[in-house]
Amino acid sequence: MATEVPHDHPSLGRLKRFALWLLIVAIVVAAWGIFSRINAMAALTAEAQQAAIPVVSVTLPRHNGGVNELVLPGDLQAYNDAPIYARSNGYLKHWYADIGKHVKAGELLAQIEAPEIDAQYRQAKADLATAAANNHLSQTTAARFRKLHETGLVAQQDVDNAQGDAEAKKAQLESAQQNLERLEQLESFNRIVAPFDGVITSRKVDVGSLVTQGNATGQELFHLSSTDRLRVYVQVPQAYATLIRPGIMASLTTAAMPGQPHPARVVATAQSIDPVTRTLLTQLEADNSKGELLPGSYSQVHLPLPVGTDSLRVPSSALLFRGDGLHLAIVDADNKVHLNTVTVGRDFGEQMEILTGIADQNRVIVNPPDSLLDGATVRIVAQN
Repeated sequence: MATEVPHDHPSLGRLKRFALWLLIVAIVVAAWGIFSRINAMAALTAEAQQAAIPVVSVTLPRHNGGVNELVLPGDLQAYNDAPIYARSNGYLKHWYADIGKHVKAGELLAQIEAPEIDAQYRQAKADLATAAANNHLSQTTAARFRKLHETGLVAQQDVDNAQGDAEAKKAQLESAQQNLERLEQLESFNRIVAPFDGVITSRKVDVGSLVTQGNATGQELFHLSSTDRLRVYVQVPQAYATLIRPGIMASLTTAAMPGQPHPARVVATAQSIDPVTRTLLTQLEADNSKGELLPGSYSQVHLPLPVGTDSLRVPSSALLFRGDGLHLAIVDADNKVHLNTVTVGRDFGEQMEILTGIADQNRVIVNPPDSLLDGATVRIVAQN
């Protein structure tokens, strides 16, 4: 006879409790996985949002302190600068000046050996002697014929023939004399001399080099520059053209000596605005007797302007050009961007004068991206 197992058997109860705990653990693990994934997604979203925030540098507007000057790039050029070419064909016999040598006007730089010119010169001297002898004979003959005509021994036609021959021989003598003088000039061109005081900046030939005359086919022999005084050229914006006049004293600095200003004086302007750049070409002169400035160098020219009212300046790179005008990107206390419409004044090169649109405590974004919108949030990494 079979025996029934009671429903509340201890083994069955333990099995039910184990299954319940297993279900609870599975629910907890699933919940933890979902929670972790949600947290990771939230962190990733926050990181992406943080990375999407533009990173900018800001600066505060600066006062000009009532002192105004226009800083513009300048081009330093030698007061006199000339390439030297040969005026005769031949071979370089000797050179007497190398780069860096200071020479005086008329000083011998090189000598050319030109056999063809020498031969032509000797031939011209011989031709001149022949023409002189022929002229002397014809002049004597013409004089004799004139005297014989007075006695009636020769006809007038013979006198005219003799006189015509004398005039022709005289013209030949003058032609031979001019030809000799021309060849004497060519002979003198065998001596290359300095046209003015200066320094040799380039020597492009050596002994034995074949040189040809002229700058069309010939090779440049030397390059000479006068560096005791320098010409400085700047392009002044049209807005300040009426303020720049000859006689104004200015200063210039170079990258080699940034803390040493050199005096310069405005000597001339082009008196005309370039229609392409809308600038006025201005020439200054600077003393360089000490040789501290090098022609061809880049310089910053500081031109004084009339002292005006105090104003604010910002870097020129901070300006935003939009269809509705010029703007500056201002960052408020909550790091929100506000695009303020501004009115600009004078252009000082690296800085721009701002007349309206900002205050001295506004944080202005330097080099703002073109995609920057009003109300956008930014992250500041540096403040000047």
